[in-house]
Amino acid sequence: RIVKRGPPPGLLAFDGDTAVGWCQLTPRDDLPWLDRWRVLARVDETPMWSISCFFVRRGHRRKGVMSALIAGAVAAAERAGAPCIEAYPYDSAPGCAYTGYASTFARAGFEEVARRTVDRPIMRRNLKGSRTAP
Repeated sequence: RIVKRGPPPGLLAFDGDTAVGWCQLTPRDDLPWLDRWRVLARVDETPMWSISCFFVRRGHRRKGVMSALIAGAVAAAERAGAPCIEAYPYDSAPGCAYTGYASTFARAGFEEVARRTVDRPIMRRNLKGSRTAP
């Protein structure tokens, strides 16, 4: 499907001509399901973009694809004028890599701004030099 209006719904990572990864990147307002789930409900009214899901092709995992997608998402959100970018990773839940891991986001400069369950932080990175914490 071709995106004809609005921001693209994500980013692709390539190894040569082969797509090896994808992440969903979009303004948070385009993902109303986040607010219907208590664990991921808004922390505050700061306008932001969200990284909510990943896929990395087998054979390309554990090779930095997710980190590259996060860096690309930060750059894309910044180019779009987003003041903040948020993610909803797990700390260490096996089989839940589709949301990313908190340690990967921390290495990319994201900080925890809320935690409503033991293993699921909400992490945020400001893009315009303002404070991260609400």
